[in-house]
Amino acid sequence: MWLDRLAGGPVSNPSPPSSQPSSRPYSPLPRRTSSALSPYVTSQRQGPSPRSSSLSLISNDSSSSLLSSRKPNGSNLKQSSAPDPESGSAEVLETLLTNITGFESTPTEQQTAISEEDIKLEVNFGGLSMKELVALPTPDRKVSSTQKPQTAGESEIERTKLEDLHRSITACDDVLNSVEINLTSFRNDLATVSADIESLQARSAALNRRLENRKEVEKALGPLVEELSLPPEVISKIVEGHIDEGWVKTLAELDRRAGVFKKKTNTQQSNASKDLGPLFEKLILKAVERIRDYLVAQIKALRSPHINAQIIQQQNFLRFKDLFSFLHKHHATLAGEIALAYMNTMRWYYLNQFSRYEKALGKIKLHILDKNDSIGHDETSRKATVLSGSRMTGPPHDAFNLGRRIDLLKTKNQVAMSSYLAEEDQTTHYLEVLFRNFNLALVDNATAEYTFMAAFFSPALSFAHISKNFTYVFEPTFELGQTLSKTLVGETYDALGVLLCIRLNQHFAFELQRRKVPAGDSYINATNMLLWPRFQSIMDRHCESVRTLTNSLPTRPARAADQAKMSAAPHVITQRFGQLLHGSLVLCADDGDDEPVVASLYRLRTEVEAFLSRQAQAYGSDKRKSQRFLYNNYSLILTIISDASGKLAGDQQEHFEKLKVQFQEEQ
Repeated sequence: MWLDRLAGGPVSNPSPPSSQPSSRPYSPLPRRTSSALSPYVTSQRQGPSPRSSSLSLISNDSSSSLLSSRKPNGSNLKQSSAPDPESGSAEVLETLLTNITGFESTPTEQQTAISEEDIKLEVNFGGLSMKELVALPTPDRKVSSTQKPQTAGESEIERTKLEDLHRSITACDDVLNSVEINLTSFRNDLATVSADIESLQARSAALNRRLENRKEVEKALGPLVEELSLPPEVISKIVEGHIDEGWVKTLAELDRRAGVFKKKTNTQQSNASKDLGPLFEKLILKAVERIRDYLVAQIKALRSPHINAQIIQQQNFLRFKDLFSFLHKHHATLAGEIALAYMNTMRWYYLNQFSRYEKALGKIKLHILDKNDSIGHDETSRKATVLSGSRMTGPPHDAFNLGRRIDLLKTKNQVAMSSYLAEEDQTTHYLEVLFRNFNLALVDNATAEYTFMAAFFSPALSFAHISKNFTYVFEPTFELGQTLSKTLVGETYDALGVLLCIRLNQHFAFELQRRKVPAGDSYINATNMLLWPRFQSIMDRHCESVRTLTNSLPTRPARAADQAKMSAAPHVITQRFGQLLHGSLVLCADDGDDEPVVASLYRLRTEVEAFLSRQAQAYGSDKRKSQRFLYNNYSLILTIISDASGKLAGDQQEHFEKLKVQFQEEQ
């Protein structure tokens, strides 16, 4: 081969010219490569050619060149300029060997072609610029005459090196070919993705237009469709669902839709309304039926023994108060029957409960105050009556002293005595204890019932109708309370006890007003009409007893011997009157002077003063003793009522102060 001949000596004759371009003239610039990333590429590859190297040291074509460019295969990668085809392959090989082994051959003088891009490129070449480097003379490259011919071994080594170089170039060419294929595939994929994106954008725009159109249609037809439809959930819940808060909400939704449907059908008729009308009617009738069954079951539960009605009212009635409103709206007759059944049940319930409570209170022992406990009644006749009477009068008591009985008005305990405690209580009480406990329990239950009825039956029923129903429910219970009050005060002569009942009744009236229960005013007024006349009757009895005692006194003075034995100490009538007056003033501290008690006290005071004047006449000519007697009596009365407060108490204190001063000055 020609490589072997080259190893034996210098080649004298160049090989025939081939298609491979000759090597470029010597230049100190770095060797340009065909990579598109190299900064030294100055020209593009011309014409399509396959990507394969024409460099082969084993090829039979001796004119092949190591620097022949790769044939383009559609790639846009930049390639180096083609060398001069007139140069022989021997000169090319000599140049390569010179660069590798340092062997110098005689150069062929040629013109150097440098582009403007190479001149502008700034590369450090020993401190020289590109222009200075270009301006340097081209050195003559001659083949050294002293070069020794290579041996066969050295030629084989060089051959091996060249073959390795060829294989490396071939491998690089394969890698570049694979990269080109991948880039081409990636470009095709990008084109496909771009087309898909454009398609998706078109579909998205179409969907947006359809969505906007549907929104416009829904906005226009939505309310109409909503009004002319009934969800299946509502139907199943009304027909089969358990009655709870969710059922009540569904019932409200049904009522709303039924109302809207009725308004629409009144203004315009449509096929949808004709189909939906019977469904609404059947569903409303089913709801009415279920409400009726539920309320009847709860009313029956109220008749169970030992049941707390208020618990059922709060948990089973008030939680579902909208049921009665719906029932009254769609079936007023049935609602009235349900309300009547409830009222009859509660009428029986309260009468039964308070009858049992009244019997339990009846077992409490009471102090009995009869006509013998009047102010003017003689103590000796009282004792004779007690000894000869067959009825037990009970433990000792003070009919004229208020004492701690007023604590019932001042106590903060607003809880009535239970039936069990009333039956087990062995203490003897005054009549106001029974009156307070019974009426306190009655007021509490009346408040609870009226509040419940106002909350449950409204707004279906007016408050006037509700008050009428409440009166119907509590009418027998109110009559029972009035009967008890009449029994307590009907035969008693306990003026302070009756006045305490009056004040308690006024307190109950204020409490009902505060709780906003106007339906209880009738019972309060009826009780007042029962208590005030009895109080006046008792006061009249006291006045009559004092008058009788005054008339029983002798009109002429006692004998001188008897006058000496008579004492100027206050009379027992004065003590009784003072205590009764004090108790009345304390109970009237916060009231005006227009009550019947004012006139009664005035009449009783007049009778007592007349009695004391008649009693003072018994001292005869002993005026000083007579005046001392009057002074002592009026002074005692003033002392007893001195701690009372109020307008009426001030008037009484002023009056007796004048009498005291009057008889003190005369002494």
